[in-house]
Amino acid sequence: MVVVTIETQRIVDWETFHDVFSEALGLPAFYGRNMDAWIDCMTCLDDANAGMSAVHAPAGGVLTLQLENVDDFAARCPIQYAVIIECAAFVNWRRIELGSPPVLALSFHKSN
Repeated sequence: MVVVTIETQRIVDWETFHDVFSEALGLPAFYGRNMDAWIDCMTCLDDANAGMSAVHAPAGGVLTLQLENVDDFAARCPIQYAVIIECAAFVNWRRIELGSPPVLALSFHKSN
């Protein structure tokens, strides 16, 4: 299993949302910095040849995004919090529709 820690305390708006995910996952220079582009990158997490991220799920496995300080993140950025849940679900739905297994999981860690 691959776990990528997302430091949500750095996220304050859409720009920093995309900065944090780009850095944590090694998204490509051509990453469009919008949720359609985020979904495209996440859909290919198990395909290293796609060039959509530097971090990959194992073959047939799942990559887990560990959202740190999620309670603070949800309160500070409720739209980004809701959208990441919706878009992660969409990534897996899209893959299932194409005959591939889910590739993305979310894990929440509350603030101390």
